[in-house]
Amino acid sequence: MKKSIKYLSFFLIGAIGVTSCKKSFLDVKPLGTDLESNYYRNQTEAFNGLVAVYDVVGWQGGGFVTKENAMDAASDDHYAGGGNSTDINDLQVFSNYTLSPSVGPSYELWKAGFSGVFRANVLLSKLPNVPMDDALKSRYASEATALRAYFYFDLVRLFKNVPLLKETVAADKIDQVLQATPAEVYAQIETDLKTAIADPNLPATVNAATEGGRLTKGAVHALLGKVYLYEQKWAEAAAEFKEVNGSTPGQTNATYGYKLVTNFADLWKTSNKFNSESVLEVGHSSKSAGDWGCIACTEGNVLNIIVGPRGYTPLLPGAPDYISGYSFLPVTKNLFDAIHFDPRNKATVANLDSLKANGIANYTAGYMNTGYFLGKFAGHLSDKTTGGGAPELNYPQNLYEIRLADTYLMEAEALIRGNGDLSRATALMTAVHTRAYNDGTTHNLAATFENLKRERRLELAGEGHRWFDLVRWGDAPTILGSRGFVAGKHEILPIPLNDLSNTKLEQSKEWGGTK
Repeated sequence: MKKSIKYLSFFLIGAIGVTSCKKSFLDVKPLGTDLESNYYRNQTEAFNGLVAVYDVVGWQGGGFVTKENAMDAASDDHYAGGGNSTDINDLQVFSNYTLSPSVGPSYELWKAGFSGVFRANVLLSKLPNVPMDDALKSRYASEATALRAYFYFDLVRLFKNVPLLKETVAADKIDQVLQATPAEVYAQIETDLKTAIADPNLPATVNAATEGGRLTKGAVHALLGKVYLYEQKWAEAAAEFKEVNGSTPGQTNATYGYKLVTNFADLWKTSNKFNSESVLEVGHSSKSAGDWGCIACTEGNVLNIIVGPRGYTPLLPGAPDYISGYSFLPVTKNLFDAIHFDPRNKATVANLDSLKANGIANYTAGYMNTGYFLGKFAGHLSDKTTGGGAPELNYPQNLYEIRLADTYLMEAEALIRGNGDLSRATALMTAVHTRAYNDGTTHNLAATFENLKRERRLELAGEGHRWFDLVRWGDAPTILGSRGFVAGKHEILPIPLNDLSNTKLEQSKEWGGTK
């Protein structure tokens, strides 16, 4: 096995690929579905199927759309940026809230979610008849079940009214599928995650060198806690997060090994993959030889190239070794002002205007340029691929889907909003805040909702959480109103127009439909 389970996925294109059809439900049909009797014959093929499910967690669309960059573009911390007002137009229209059922990131995010659901259901349907060790089979099934819950959690948060597919659906029946209520979807998500947690064969930890990126029991607890948080089940959420965070905030979790990384800046080093703070991480590689023939096929991290400053040129020795990128997701002045005097600023924001003003480096201003770039993910020349393919598509930085500072702050939020143990909430928030300074001094942070909101913004900037947070808190209409956000509409995305044609799916009422 390679460094991460996701690294293996490019080997599977021939076995578990994707065909292209008119509707996105059909887009996710694995190549070879019509010959399933010739596959899933043994443990190796079952494992290949599992990797194919995991691969969707790191979904990158052929048009460069990902969950992370879409959510960043729509938040108050970033503009879409790029070269002009239509560059990666799906991000532009989400950023200024002119998206519609036919234009925007909906199609890519809908397709990603149901690709994951479909692949999980296929594997779950085949596993019972695969001749392999029962304990290992049980683990595979639990991983696939938890991943199905993960995909559905994104789908229900983003689209609200989605079909609930608990088993495979024949191609000639797909047009007859109906949507479930959000409550039904959330109930199934809970059931799937609890089922995985109850499996004694799902490990508490994995060897990062051989199985980095695979689900552990701790990661599934974290997912369940996050689901409860969105359902406003405060006590249940806090309990799940405490399982992940441990009895003493700031100390190593004895069961799962989680611990905050000492230096915040170290989180963004490509050499620091699957570290002690990683709960659920998406692996990327510079070795997949991804090229322009299929952007979506690369295992490199496309975020690294798209957020880099356009026309970047170092002028003095010691200038940062940023790559010249596409200048997407420039940091807003509002976020820069909020984080400027926080210790996390230097690792989070690449201040190109300062470098230019001091003659250290130069760059070309892109669309909606602010001079501030997303330093966490700006690619570096030192990470340029040596494995062939297009260098732009093969940067190796991993992404955190969930990391420990995130779960600390989510537990604190559940305790604050649920009138729980505020002393523990204070300890959790203080641990994150103190780590930011890393100066040997405790930096206390009182457990108030406003402090929690600010800490999440500064700690998790650019990681795809801010838009979801604003919507969950009910703050989006006020904070994003000047961008075009309309209350009662933009809290969800429209169901893609192509999925409404010749099907029984209904558009959500928020977008002029009947559902």
